[in-house]
Amino acid sequence: THAFSAFYRWLREDFKADAVLHFGTHGALEFMPGKQAGLSGDCWPDRLIGDLPNFYLYAANNPSEGTIAKRRGAATLLSYLTPPIAHAGLYRGLLDLKGSIERWRGLPPEAGSERAPLAALIQAQAAAVDLAPAEPAWAEPLVAVAALHLTILEVEQALIPHGLHVVGEPPTPEQRVDLLAALAEAGDGPAVGRASLAALVEGATAQAALTASTGGHDPALLGKLERLAATDRLLARDHELPALLTALDGRFVRPAPGGDLLRTPAILPTGRNLHGFDPFRIPSSFALVDGAHQAERLLARHRADGNPLPETVALVLWGTDNLKTEGGPIAQALALMGTRPRLDSYGRLCGAELVPLAALGRPRIDVIATLSGIFRDLLPLQTRMLAEAAYLAASAEEPSELNFVRKHALAYQAAQGCDLETAALRVFSNADGAYGSNVSHLVDSGCWSDGDELAETYMRRKCFAYGRKGAPVRQAELLHGMLHDVQLAYQNLESVELGVTTIDHYFDSLGGISRAVGRARGGETVPVYIGDQTRGEGLVRTLAEQVALEARTRVLNPKWYEGMLEHGYEGVRQIEAHVTNTMGWSATTGQVAPWIYQQLTQTFVLDEAMRERLATLNPKASAKVASRLIEAHERQYWSPDEATLAALRDAGEALEDRLEGISDKVAA
Repeated sequence: THAFSAFYRWLREDFKADAVLHFGTHGALEFMPGKQAGLSGDCWPDRLIGDLPNFYLYAANNPSEGTIAKRRGAATLLSYLTPPIAHAGLYRGLLDLKGSIERWRGLPPEAGSERAPLAALIQAQAAAVDLAPAEPAWAEPLVAVAALHLTILEVEQALIPHGLHVVGEPPTPEQRVDLLAALAEAGDGPAVGRASLAALVEGATAQAALTASTGGHDPALLGKLERLAATDRLLARDHELPALLTALDGRFVRPAPGGDLLRTPAILPTGRNLHGFDPFRIPSSFALVDGAHQAERLLARHRADGNPLPETVALVLWGTDNLKTEGGPIAQALALMGTRPRLDSYGRLCGAELVPLAALGRPRIDVIATLSGIFRDLLPLQTRMLAEAAYLAASAEEPSELNFVRKHALAYQAAQGCDLETAALRVFSNADGAYGSNVSHLVDSGCWSDGDELAETYMRRKCFAYGRKGAPVRQAELLHGMLHDVQLAYQNLESVELGVTTIDHYFDSLGGISRAVGRARGGETVPVYIGDQTRGEGLVRTLAEQVALEARTRVLNPKWYEGMLEHGYEGVRQIEAHVTNTMGWSATTGQVAPWIYQQLTQTFVLDEAMRERLATLNPKASAKVASRLIEAHERQYWSPDEATLAALRDAGEALEDRLEGISDKVAA
C-alpha cells in the first residue's frame, strides 16, 4: 500500500535511521512482489529497504522463512530461543482416571470381585473426560483399560510449549530442567533422572550429578550429562540482547544453524545469524531411509483403519520441516511413488529415477504434492525432482494395477486428449510470488457461507502446476480431476512447539486440500492423517486424534494456559488463536469432536473468574473467544444444551459491551 511504502521512505529519508530492526517470525517486507533471488531496484523489497541495514530478530526454529528474509530483505538474522518445553502432565479428571487405572493394574489375579465395580468406575471417569462412552458397559474391560492406559500416558508425556520466550530473559531454572529432560529423552544413550538434571542446573558438575544419582560410574551416562551441562550453561545466559548490540555496533554476528532445540542443540547459543543450506544435498541419505519408513507407517495406519491400499495420496509439503529434517517429507513423497533422487558424479541432486517394482514390493502410489510458497521459493531443485518423479512413473511401461500414477495419468489423458506430460503433473502450489490458500483468511473473517466456498478459494490459489522445467502453469481442471481420486490427505508436524491448532497454516493447507478433495468427490470425506516424527521413531495419528490430543495437552491444560496468561495480552491472543484454529479444522474437515467446544466454553467463558482475567488482559481476544464458540454452534459443529448456549450468548454480549465501552462492569 501507499502507507507501507511511505513508511519505509520516511525511515530512510526523513527519520534518517542508521538501521532498522524487524521482529520475526515474520514480517511483510521480504514477501513483497519481485524476483525470488538476485533482486534488482525494480523489486519491491529492494526498493523499500534500499541500503538501510536490516537486523531481524528471528525464531531459531524457522530457518526456511529466515532464508527468505536474508535473500529478499538483505537481513542479518539474530536468532532467539523458542518457548520452554515441558511435559503436559495431567489435571483434574485425568488425574483421577490415572489413579483408578493404576489401582486396576495393581490388583492381584485373585481379586476378580473388585474388577467389575472398578471397571465401571473407570468407564464413568473416562466418560467424564470424553475418553470413552458412558454406555453400554464395556464387554472387554481388560482391553478397554489397557487402551485407556496408553492414552493417558500419551497425554501425560506429551511435550508442550510452556509460556512464551521473552527476548533477553534466559529460561528459569525450572524451565531449564524441563528443557534438559526433553533433550535427554530425545537424544541417544542411557536415561537421565530428573534429580541429576536439577543438580546440573544448580551448578553441580556432571560427575557430581552422576555420583549423587547412581553412586557409580557409567561412562555413557557421564558423557551425556557433560553434554547436557554444556547446553545448560548456554541456556543460563542471555545471548540475544548482547548480539543485538553487537549488530548495531556494526560488528560481526556469528553464523548458526537453524532448527528445533530438541533436534539441533547446535542452535545454542542464540543471538546468531541463521545460515542457509545446501540445496544439492536435500534429501539426505538419512532422510531417504527415514522417509521410506514413515511412508510405510502411513500406509500401515491407513490399512489398520480398515481401508485398502490407497491409490492416491494428497501430501502437503512445507519448507520449514524439510530444512529441519534434511528433506524427510520430500523423501516420503518419493518413497510413496517408488522413486528416489538421481545424483551426478559429485553426489549432487540432479533429478529423479524409478525404484524397480521388484525392490519396491508394492504398487506405486499416486502422490498429489501441494507445496507451500516458501517450499517453492527455497527448493526449486526439489520441486522439479518431484515433477520428474511423477513423470517417470507415469511413463513407465508397467501394469496399471502396480502403477497408480500411470493408471490415473493415462485415464486423464484419454478423457481430456492432452499429452502425457500434462496428465502427469502432480506438483501444485501458488502462482509465482503468491503465498497461502487464503482459506485461513476466510475462516478468520467469518465471511463464508459453506465448505464449497473454502474449497473454491483453495483451488483458485493452489491450482498452479509445476512441471519438470519448474515454470508454473494454471491447471485447475487437472487438479480437480486428480483430487477426485484422492483417498487420504497427509502432512507432517512441523515441530513440538507448533501443533495443528497453534497456527492457522495447517488448516490453511492440509485443511484446504481436504475440503477441496471432499468437493471433488461429491461431498465424500477422506481420512486425514498427521505424521509426528518430533519424538522417537514417529507415529501417525488421525487428524481427530491430533486435535483431541492438543486440546487436552494444551488449550484445556491449566499448565499450558496459565503459562500463557503470565504473558498478559499476548497470552490471551494465543488462547484465542487456538480456539479459532480449532474451528478452522471443523470448517475444512469436520473432524473436531463436539466435546472440545463444550470444554472450551466451560474453561474460558462460563468460568466467571477466568472470563474476567481474559477480559482484563485482552478485551478484544476474550470477546473473540466467545464469538468463535457461538459461531461454531451456529455452523453446527457442536450442539450445547439450552442453558449452556444462553449463558454463552449472555457472556459473549457482555464481553462485546465491555470491549465497546458500553459498560464498565465486569463481564457477567
